[in-house]
Amino acid sequence: MKFAIAILAAGKGTRLKSKRPKVLHAIGGQPLLEHVIHAASQIVEPSDIYVIIGHEADSVRAAVEHTGVRFVVQAEQRGTGHAIQELRSSLLEGDKPRYDQLLVLSGDVPLIRPETIAQVRDFHAAQNAAMTILTAVLPDATGYGRVILRSSNSPEVAAIVEQKALTNEQRSLKEINSGIYAFSLAPLLAHISRLTTANAHAEYYLTDMAALLVAAAERVVAVPADDAAEVLGANTIREMMLLDRAMRLRTAEKLMADGVTIFRPETTVIDASVEIAADAVIEPFVQLLGKTRIGADTVIRSYSVLRNVQVGEGVLIRNSCVAEDSIIANGAQIGPFAHLRPGSQIGENAHVGNFVETKKARLGKGAKANHLAYLGDADVGDNTNVGAGVITCNYDGIHKHPTTIGANVFVGSDSTLVAPLTIGDGAYIAAGSSITEDVPADALALGRSRQITKPDWAKKRRETRRN
Repeated sequence: MKFAIAILAAGKGTRLKSKRPKVLHAIGGQPLLEHVIHAASQIVEPSDIYVIIGHEADSVRAAVEHTGVRFVVQAEQRGTGHAIQELRSSLLEGDKPRYDQLLVLSGDVPLIRPETIAQVRDFHAAQNAAMTILTAVLPDATGYGRVILRSSNSPEVAAIVEQKALTNEQRSLKEINSGIYAFSLAPLLAHISRLTTANAHAEYYLTDMAALLVAAAERVVAVPADDAAEVLGANTIREMMLLDRAMRLRTAEKLMADGVTIFRPETTVIDASVEIAADAVIEPFVQLLGKTRIGADTVIRSYSVLRNVQVGEGVLIRNSCVAEDSIIANGAQIGPFAHLRPGSQIGENAHVGNFVETKKARLGKGAKANHLAYLGDADVGDNTNVGAGVITCNYDGIHKHPTTIGANVFVGSDSTLVAPLTIGDGAYIAAGSSITEDVPADALALGRSRQITKPDWAKKRRETRRN
């Protein structure tokens, strides 16, 4: 059977009290909607995923169009049933259904797993049902619609009753409607136009399809989720952050199961997109964000923050380092308190020490900048030593200029290298120099005033002040 997935992502999320569309709020480092798309993409091709957008449609499309999904615009948001009515033409080829089955997901339920989507699909097919409802059993189901079964030992659904319409007897029921459904497409399309707006919000509810299909003698069944938390959404920022915590803990648990040591995982912030090899060690209060990749046997100490950083094997990142859009090769040592700005490439076994800042800088194999330096738009050769307080003066107020330093160079402390500048292999820059001209290989460069010493000057000055 050919299977498609629709993701409902047109709503405003007014209870969040935010100007951003609800589905673009992020947990685990990605928008809610992108998490749902990622799970759905494990089940069907992106071209068979239809994201129904409405509120801030252009922003939502721009945020996730890189995933390759299709979009359907629900220009007027008149409920979940109306969203599927707007999708109808995309599901047809001529007057014939393009698919056999349609699974409907919510764009604000980011913890849904591919395994659960597959479970609903397979249960739906095995039951030969017109509609399958994914349910969840909650200790306190207040606020949710309840799924009413025909009997306790049957999956067949008699009705879905919203919270406001529950009888006193029905209020004690714990099985809720998750808002995730599978439909056989032919009966869905045959009855979707029969939805009405006869409800408190004057909207077309997709939940009403259950009653319509049951009245048409079609089979409607329910399947409970293994983990109720997986199908819960968020209507407030607080609830959103609870989902974020759950997702990050799930990420950390998976990494630990794969051989990564994470001390105090509840204190770490690790995005779902981060990859870490076995035998890496992550200390408390580390943040690993975006597309960061960590190699085996690497140690990242507390309070460091890495975003989109490729880290090799056997790297030591000491406390309180910040790095973004950079590459750190095998065996390098970084920090503490180092700042790697975008475009930094730290070579094998190189050292970037405390209070060193790099920006669009490449340090070669074994190069060292251990203290209080700024290296911007710089290329530093293998085994070169950059002393404390060295600065590459790369900006003239209008343009940035490069500094090229060869291999085996010694740059003395407190030197300023005024770009554009090239220093040849094996050169020696005396401490305290201001270098404004290219330095040949193996040369000594001095760029400072001659020292003047006046004997007893300080003593005589003190005596004069006393008199």
